[in-house]
Amino acid sequence: MKNEKVKLTINGAEIEVPREYTVLDAATEAGVHIPTLCHLDLHDLKMVNRTASCRVCMVEVEGKPNLAPACATPINDGMIISTDTIKAINARRMAVELLLSNHPTDCLICQKNLQCELQTLAHRLSVREIKYTGEAMTTHLDTSSQSLVKNQNKCILCRRCETACNEIQTCGILTALNRGFHTTVGPAFNLPMQETSCTYCGQCVAVCPTAALTEVNHVPKVWDALNNEDKYVIVQTAPAIRVALGELFDMEAGSIVTGKMVSALRKLGFDKVFDTDFGADLTIMEEATELIDRLENGGRLPMLTSCCPAWVSFIEHQFPDLVDVPSTCKSPHIMFGTISKTYMAEKLNIDPQKITVVSIMPCIAKKAEAARTELALDDDNNVDIVITTRELAAMIKEAGIDFNKLPDEDFDHPLGETTGASVIFGTTGGVIEATMRTAYEWLTNEKLENVEFDQLRGFEGIREATVPINGKDIHIGIAHGLGNARQLLEDIRSGKSQYHAIEIMACPGGCIGGGGQPYHHGNDVVVKKRQEALYKEDKNKEVRQSHKNKEIIELYDSYLGKPYGELAHKLLHTKYTPKERI
Repeated sequence: MKNEKVKLTINGAEIEVPREYTVLDAATEAGVHIPTLCHLDLHDLKMVNRTASCRVCMVEVEGKPNLAPACATPINDGMIISTDTIKAINARRMAVELLLSNHPTDCLICQKNLQCELQTLAHRLSVREIKYTGEAMTTHLDTSSQSLVKNQNKCILCRRCETACNEIQTCGILTALNRGFHTTVGPAFNLPMQETSCTYCGQCVAVCPTAALTEVNHVPKVWDALNNEDKYVIVQTAPAIRVALGELFDMEAGSIVTGKMVSALRKLGFDKVFDTDFGADLTIMEEATELIDRLENGGRLPMLTSCCPAWVSFIEHQFPDLVDVPSTCKSPHIMFGTISKTYMAEKLNIDPQKITVVSIMPCIAKKAEAARTELALDDDNNVDIVITTRELAAMIKEAGIDFNKLPDEDFDHPLGETTGASVIFGTTGGVIEATMRTAYEWLTNEKLENVEFDQLRGFEGIREATVPINGKDIHIGIAHGLGNARQLLEDIRSGKSQYHAIEIMACPGGCIGGGGQPYHHGNDVVVKKRQEALYKEDKNKEVRQSHKNKEIIELYDSYLGKPYGELAHKLLHTKYTPKERI
């Protein structure tokens, strides 16, 4: 029965909890810590991994002959549970020791050193030696993709990545292969990741407890560029970075560190430090114009936002018949890279061939996106190197910079002025809200008194809202997480969709929950605090609509011409290609 409560005893203390709880849920509510490794439960994101494969959360249940995994054992009325007995503690330690017996011991040079959950757990359980020796698994390292590295030798078969890939994102790329000692997790037929339909959303990387899945490390490329005197190296930072970077320097989740981030980037040696928010404002100019054009001239509806490369890859592989639905706009950081090597290069009198554009992104899919040939300009990549929030923090620490004591500094100009509309690109609902702030005024020729569209905000996986404009209701759909996106795309394919525009972001929460952000270890409160911080920064901006950005206006007046015009279309738009689903 729903809302029914049951009484049980944990370590001698009686508690009352909902009947649908597991032993682990009950212990957590009672303030009793039970260590876990494979378990992951993001309630708001509807991601639950309860495979009980690691056997680390074992507890004693009175009346049962064997220990029980707390994460997968449902509670009963009158249950008596002990989590701190010698038997339970020894079982946990043995489980970790067995995992370590089949795990590489290169912790000092591992990409997740000090961020590895297995390492942390071994330390907490005082594991100081490898008791069980013998044959260890040895498999190949998959470095085929531009975005992620798969190191099966470090996999502990927790199956978190499978849950993220198959249940949350519905991509269906990862699964268990073989049996027994030879069991691995990977694509069907053990295909290289590059040959699959992987979108590189990075959610498998985000939930992996070890370094079995990591982003491709591009930090050495950045150092090489910075040390090359013949290169003019500029950097741009996505909106989601400023509300997450502080976590890697022991700041509270949601701390806004924009000024310190700019200061740190200058200390690292970048010639110019820019904000991808400028590219986001530019995207709105093009995207809002494209939406109006489709609405007024019988274009393909609904129009889907195209800022997220993982989502674009998803539709190319999973819904190739719908590739005419997304906006043709390039993503903000690609647009910024294009303008940097054209307009800015002319303005600063710099040879575009000498410019290296580095993007700092919350997303590992941006690494693969930057290498897409259809986004290049005259066979030259608009963006040369992409690093994640985590990689930036590693560079700052490597350089010995005391981040917390840095003064606040401003972005460089030109291309440095941004608006509140561009800031909220980093959260689910933000792109379509920014679009509507501009489209409303262009369609009505009236001032939008309240630029905040509360009906477009929230954290539900699928949301919908109606925005009345000129006596017509514009129906908006929003989805974050590719599993939710699939539902909306199925409706479009079947003809059931009544939306005029849809925003889709591949990562749960949007870019703030991207695969390149600081690991939140299943704490969705962290992601929500990042979202709140972006809305706060938007509110504090003097200008909150993209079409009122003075540097954007100057860019169109002096260089691009009109939005969605001939030159803008050549530089800022692209096309999508149906791809085989593998």
